Amino acid sequence: MTTGPLSGVKVLEFSQVIAAPFGGMHLADMGADVTKFEPIEGESWRVFVELVPKESRTYVSLNRGKKCIALDLKRPEAQEIVHRLVKDADVVLTNYRPGVPEAMGIDYETLSAINPRLIYCENTAFGKKGPLAARPGYDIVVQSLTGLVAGEAKVTDGIPSYIYPAIGDYATGIQISNSICAALYYREKTGKGQRIDITLMGTCLAIQTSQFTFIDAFDSETIPAMLEKLHQAQAEMKSFEEQVAVHAGARPVSAGNIYYRIYQTKDGFFAAGALSHPLRIKFLSATGLTDPRIKPDGSFEMFPEGWEEAGPRMVKEAEALFKTKTSGEWGQRFEAAGVPGGPLYFVEELFENEQILANNLVAELEHPLLGRLRMVAPPFQMTESPLAPQGPSPMLGEHTDAILTENGYSEEEIAALRESGAIR
Repeated sequence: MTTGPLSGVKVLEFSQVIAAPFGGMHLADMGADVTKFEPIEGESWRVFVELVPKESRTYVSLNRGKKCIALDLKRPEAQEIVHRLVKDADVVLTNYRPGVPEAMGIDYETLSAINPRLIYCENTAFGKKGPLAARPGYDIVVQSLTGLVAGEAKVTDGIPSYIYPAIGDYATGIQISNSICAALYYREKTGKGQRIDITLMGTCLAIQTSQFTFIDAFDSETIPAMLEKLHQAQAEMKSFEEQVAVHAGARPVSAGNIYYRIYQTKDGFFAAGALSHPLRIKFLSATGLTDPRIKPDGSFEMFPEGWEEAGPRMVKEAEALFKTKTSGEWGQRFEAAGVPGGPLYFVEELFENEQILANNLVAELEHPLLGRLRMVAPPFQMTESPLAPQGPSPMLGEHTDAILTENGYSEEEIAALRESGAIR
């Protein structure tokens, strides 16, 4: 018996890869009964670098706590299965290109006509309107289109790389579960279902709030002038670094940033995060460094004359200093001074990390084919309706017969559906 806040909520999930499966997994962690519909051969992430046939690390990590039914939605008899199940469903979640749900009979108009109280969440790459609506789009494509790559990516041989992990996909998954919870609340108040439209494009813009804000009084001259130079650099096939330099002219970054960066230490790396002026003072106290930009009256001058040369020299001094102590020693100093900071870990180191374990962020599950596995637990908790993994990811078609039987199909009908190729 699930105890999460969404216990009793029935979700039908038509998804693949990351964003929608991640959103559906959050709903399952919150206690929802999530049934994932997959093609006969399995969704693409299930067969991506398989550990054993039809099971991959990527699939396992994104689909725990769900049931699975495998069917061929190009067949009318398979579509009829969905139409029967949707009568009692609360939520449908899809992430196909516009037009694909209509072709498979699982679009909002069709399903809401069967169940008007249905909440239908449709995730697409670029939205249902506009010149790119029909295009397929993965995270790397949307990262590039929305400026994420231009603002944050590493550069190798003059070419920018995408941000890993797939930040647009994962953030969209969180948006999916967030919006569905809001729609469920609205339905409780009004009795009305509705459609939710979510896009990777919208999410990637939403997480760039300060960058994607145009203030007329400050940007009307500088931004258009920068864009003109940028477009000229692009036309001349300038390197990405050169284009970034043009972009930085409109939004310069202060040289000599010693306060918010990652330093190499005697035994690893250490991240310092002093983002306010009081924290700068504490940072200097913890390190013994001095900053000539801090005046006798305590004020701070961001761009003093000559700082383009003096700033990098101060960074080199700080970098040399941090190499004289271990990450643990710097952690103790920063904690004593009240400065945010901490060591750098590779994610695989965290399964036994004391802080991670103390906050119950490692879930242990038993998979019928892969055995014992550990993965991230639900990232938040609630006192009255606690979240918990509802089991491992399902095997392909594991629950097909049980789900069909629960919905009135006889053994003979199930056998006929399997014989026809409509189900696995």
